[in-house]
Amino acid sequence: MDMFDALHISSSGLSAQRLRMNLISANLANANTTRTPEGGPYRRKEVVFEARPRAGSFREMLRARHGLQPAEVRAVKVFDDPRPPVSKFDPGHPDADALGYVRLPNVNMMEEMVNMISATRSYEANVTAIKAAKEMALKALEIGK
Repeated sequence: MDMFDALHISSSGLSAQRLRMNLISANLANANTTRTPEGGPYRRKEVVFEARPRAGSFREMLRARHGLQPAEVRAVKVFDDPRPPVSKFDPGHPDADALGYVRLPNVNMMEEMVNMISATRSYEANVTAIKAAKEMALKALEIGK
């Protein structure tokens, strides 16, 4: 694995965590949204990541075939959380049903904050890996002097 592989892997991790942070932000921003264009309350969004080998040149495909190709992180899909909405008794709410219950989004603030901290730490780890690869390349250049 060369320096560019390390940079590419870490940059794909940065992109993946940025997408994750965007979804967490959307979940937090819509924690009280009871009406969406699709109808009903907002549905919490989640993302599934996958490590995929880079493919492009013949060399990269050959390395991938023999298990020597480094993988990059890609988002496979973004999906709605299957958990049902939360029902809350609030007869004065404009979206309350005939019994006085309002269907609220299935967003748990604590869960979102834990996910945000995890995404931030993952982002920071990828930044650290990029800095380390850059420093190693600079040290290699100094050795060559």
